[in-house]
Amino acid sequence: MISLNPSVLTPKEIVAELDKFIIGQDAAKRAVAVALRNRYRRSRLPKEMRDEVTPKNILMIGPTGVGKTEIARRLAKLVNAPFIKVEATKFTEVGYVGRDVDSMIRDLVDAAIRMVKTFKMEAVKGEAGRQAEQHLLQVLVPGKKPKRSRNPLEMLMGNQQEPEAEQPDSDVAARRSETAEKLKSGKLEDSLVEIEVEDSPGGMELMPGAGGIEINLQDMMGGILPRRTKQRRVKVAEARRIFEQEEAQKLIDMDEVTSEALGLAEQHGIVFVDEIDKIAGRGSMQGPDVSREGVQRDILPLLEGSTVTTKYGPVKTDYMLFIAAGAFHISKVSDLIPELQGRFPIKVELASLTEEDFRKILTQPENALIKQYTALLSVDNITLEFNEEALNSLAHFAFVVNESSENLGARRLHTILESLLEDISYNAGGNYPEFTLKIDGSYVNEHLKKVAGEKDLGRFII
Repeated sequence: MISLNPSVLTPKEIVAELDKFIIGQDAAKRAVAVALRNRYRRSRLPKEMRDEVTPKNILMIGPTGVGKTEIARRLAKLVNAPFIKVEATKFTEVGYVGRDVDSMIRDLVDAAIRMVKTFKMEAVKGEAGRQAEQHLLQVLVPGKKPKRSRNPLEMLMGNQQEPEAEQPDSDVAARRSETAEKLKSGKLEDSLVEIEVEDSPGGMELMPGAGGIEINLQDMMGGILPRRTKQRRVKVAEARRIFEQEEAQKLIDMDEVTSEALGLAEQHGIVFVDEIDKIAGRGSMQGPDVSREGVQRDILPLLEGSTVTTKYGPVKTDYMLFIAAGAFHISKVSDLIPELQGRFPIKVELASLTEEDFRKILTQPENALIKQYTALLSVDNITLEFNEEALNSLAHFAFVVNESSENLGARRLHTILESLLEDISYNAGGNYPEFTLKIDGSYVNEHLKKVAGEKDLGRFII
């Protein structure tokens, strides 16, 4: 099975990991940490009791850009759990044009399949590499093969024959041994070689099936219409990578991958439903919002526990963790149908970001914006140095603009930093000598006020 590690993380440790990427929002972090730990606790219960314990779904309430999506995404990454983020607004009630809510579960299963397949292929990487090396040697130094005629039907259908056994040849063996030494020393990495690869035709590959399931025509008719191939000239390094992928595919058991992925999705899947406030509203409605309450009712069975049909098999949603989020600026949580409200027993409110929060977001997280922009411009031999006064000014600008216009949360910092560094980013590049740009408070005020003015903040409104 793919390795999950909730058992080694206590709620405090989970929050500490989230703190590396998200500033503030302690209540939300505590809620998801406890939900994650409860999954491990449930797994240690006797089977009879375990089947009765279901996840406590979470509803996050807060303005955009304060960390709702990031908390859920980092949580899933922390324990290698299948994760999918969907927008509630793209779903429609059954009977209307649009995606049905079951598609979110199918997307989750697809994510689980990719995760398990990647894990399995990594496990056989060593053996796949050795077989790929042998395949590469056969291409670089082809041996003699007995001539074999192909019947006209095989040629017409493009049917690929199984590799024929090579005739023993001491000269070929000697040349392959010599070539193998060159491959190990890296002398042939940039040499061109012609290889045969699978030709994946674009278009008309997928067709809608029953229940919204897409069917791959190539897979369905694979026994009748063999896969087409084509010749490609690539470097040896690229050929090795292609062969390693092909050999790894052969070494893994897709039935085993599917079985593990379905179990992983059922027991550890996390579905993040964003903008749930946009489908809030009850009573008679007309126009494009007519199906909002219908979408809520369609989502309800997934939260209560149901079985969804996917192309890999049926999947139960009873033990999946659903995390919903919304700003609820216009609507209220009470505008959701009561049954849906009851399926989110844990409700946490995320606070708007303060000026101090903006200051911390700029520098403290492992993926902090200042670190990102500094690394980007270092490619062009420019070193950025921000002093404390500059960071305070940037945080102040972000806070003021959010207060005076739409509150975009931390996303506002992207706009402000792009405006601040626009000139230097545009002029950087080429064979310029190394240059250090020291940014202080006066530099920030001069460049931002020059384009915005103290009263005109429209430049920063997205």
